[in-house]
Amino acid sequence: MFVEPLSDRFNTTSPRVAAGLGTLARVVAENKPIYRERLTLEDARMRIEGIYHPYHAALQKLLSEAASSFGVAVLIDCHSMPRIGRHGERATPDIVLGDRYGTTCGAALVDLVETSFVAAGLRVARNRPYAGGFCTRSYGRPQHGIHALQIEISRHLYMNEVTQEKNAGFEPMLGIIDTLIQTLIGLDLMSLAGGPVTIDKEAAE
Repeated sequence: MFVEPLSDRFNTTSPRVAAGLGTLARVVAENKPIYRERLTLEDARMRIEGIYHPYHAALQKLLSEAASSFGVAVLIDCHSMPRIGRHGERATPDIVLGDRYGTTCGAALVDLVETSFVAAGLRVARNRPYAGGFCTRSYGRPQHGIHALQIEISRHLYMNEVTQEKNAGFEPMLGIIDTLIQTLIGLDLMSLAGGPVTIDKEAAE
């Protein structure tokens, strides 16, 4: 992946690195390579020090500020995913919710998000095949009031996966996501501390 040889201080033996999914990913879906040419170590250093570290510092600051102000912080980490399975398979999920098997997000919040998608007619799965990536497992600490949930949305719902052009489902999907956001805004934060979920109907509308 790199022009120069890597020194021993770099982690090159972890399963994720071997799969091409290290801090700087080498491949995307279906193991397709990202780069036509090898990267220099200087380029990698720029990405890590100039983008990666500042991004996570800013994200941590936002979560800490929210938790300090409200007692709760919620991180919704949205991703697109390729269609799982073949067209017409009923068991194929449209949405995959990842909470690292119940460890990064309160159950009340996950249940609410699933209910919102199901009400829109979408098929929802939890943690399979995506249980939540780096952000989910790094920031999700529900025992400390910080909840992280990964949402994978199948690309076929809103675009042609070959041409990458919007399809007829794009606008409806925008509406579904907007409804979800409004529902989350109306969430009683105390419900994330273990109480029953209640929705502020006026905010949700």
